[in-house]
Order: sequence, then C-alpha cells, then structure tokens
Amino acid sequence: MRIRRAALDELPALQDIERAAGGPFRELGMADIADDEPPALDLLDAYRRAGRAWVAVGEEDRPRAYLIAEPVDGALHIEQISVHPGAAHRGVGRALLAYAADRAREEGLTGLTLTTFAEVPWNAPYYLRIGFHVLEEAELTPGLRTIRAAEAGHGLDRWPRVCMRRALDGP
Repeated sequence: MRIRRAALDELPALQDIERAAGGPFRELGMADIADDEPPALDLLDAYRRAGRAWVAVGEEDRPRAYLIAEPVDGALHIEQISVHPGAAHRGVGRALLAYAADRAREEGLTGLTLTTFAEVPWNAPYYLRIGFHVLEEAELTPGLRTIRAAEAGHGLDRWPRVCMRRALDGP
C-alpha cells in the first residue's frame, strides 16, 4: 500500500470505506455505530483542502483506507481512521498512523491524539499495542474536552470511550 493525499473525486470512496468499516460493530451489539452515516462530503473536502486527508491505496491506486486529522492543542488529532475490511489486518492502519506522525513532526507537533471505544478490540486495545496510552481526565486538554463533549452529544458515550495519546519521538 502507498499513502498519499486524498483527491476530490475520491471522497465518495472514503464514505464507502467508512460504511464498510462500520459493519463489524454490528457483531458487537453496536448497530447504531454500524449504521452511522460517514462524514459528509463537504467535511471530508475541508480536511482534503487543508492537506489533512490521506488515503492508503493499493496497486490499482484506489483508496482502501483513509485518515483525517487536525491539530488540537499541540498534537495532531486523528479525527477518523477507517480501513476497508478487505484490507484489514495488513498493517494499513498502522502505516496511515505512521504517515500522520511524520506530518505532525514536520509541523512541530508533539504527539498524536484520538478518541475511541475502550472495549472494541480494534480500537483502544489495538492503539495500546502500538504505543498510545489512555489519558486520565486531568490530562485532557481543552480541545480534547470539547471533542469528547461533542461525541457525548452524538450519543457515542453509550459505550465506554477514552482519549488516547502517543508522543512523537525525534524527527
């Protein structure tokens, strides 16, 4: 897989990836997450125009995964990372995170942050394995508190959620 910036005409494909990636949540009793609509095209385009929407593409140069992010309180916050189930378990998500970390370093940011489900195997337990740690309530920055409040307003707190951070080491 190769990682590059998302193109405008690929944004509908990112929505398709999101829908497909939501399917496994149904097996965990999280049908509302599985059925949740992906980010709107105008939101995806805002990330793209800001240079913060990246795709992992295969030999056919078709997106198989994507990541959108924005700076929040000195870190690059991963707003969404989704891998199509057909590309899962191949290190694609890890490669996207490494790419995002490189971009964050270039901007002088100090880490990666994200919010995720605490008990979903491919969420918090996965991120713990690749170097993230759970932030305690007292460690949350103002921006992360705002993000968590918005998530709660969307009903995501029906399932346990956590904020996580991974420091960026060196250049």
